[in-house]
Amino acid sequence: MAEHTALTDIRAEVPHKPDRAVVRDALGVGVAVGLSGFAFGVTSAGSGLTLAQTCVLSLLVFTGASQFALVGALAAGGNPFTAAAGAFFLGVRNAFYGLRLSQVLALPRAVRPFAAQWVIDETAAVALAQPTRRAARIGFTVTGLTLYVLWNLTTLLGALGAEAIGDTDAWGLDAAGPAVFLALLAPMLRSTTERAVAGLAVLLGLGLLPVLPAGVPVLAAALAAPAVLWAEGRRKGPGGTRGRGSTATADAARRREEDR
Repeated sequence: MAEHTALTDIRAEVPHKPDRAVVRDALGVGVAVGLSGFAFGVTSAGSGLTLAQTCVLSLLVFTGASQFALVGALAAGGNPFTAAAGAFFLGVRNAFYGLRLSQVLALPRAVRPFAAQWVIDETAAVALAQPTRRAARIGFTVTGLTLYVLWNLTTLLGALGAEAIGDTDAWGLDAAGPAVFLALLAPMLRSTTERAVAGLAVLLGLGLLPVLPAGVPVLAAALAAPAVLWAEGRRKGPGGTRGRGSTATADAARRREEDR
């Protein structure tokens, strides 16, 4: 009841979004990112994994960044256990998405284990961008279903036609997923603090890319959030938010309600 009330209060002033528009946006994300499964299929086959192993990874793991990190480490000659550990830690972020989505979607208990398979970057971004719980559920479901079907289908096709497709960099398939996610994320960065976190994360990720193993720069980029928040706290000092007007106070109260 408290979660429902909080969500209603937070989004009470947001205009209604038609179901058709939600489905359209979700399909756009699902199709665009799902096609990048070609790149994974080709990369996985090139790293030495069999067709069955490649397809099982997409069916059961279903988180592109972790899958690419795993096969990339294997292709570079890394230890299988080290590669799997890196992929695991990279996928831990989905657990944090799940904590937030559990409040927003409020799905029945019987459905949650099945929905957990679809808790990834794209479904979280689409669901959290919606103005109502109904729209969030539609966005999550349509994005998850579309992406799961297309990702697995294109993984299979990519693994089967690895030699025919050739260099995936030339097609730009490896950039499709990150590009779509950044396009979804950008409009959500409304405050100066959020933009600072995003900017520092980009600098950390790109700066550490040449010197750290695959997947680790992404984890290191997560340090941007506590670093910016610490700097913000130091700048404001004790009681620094006082006297800054009702807007800052209301915004802080809204964020506390969201985190409950």
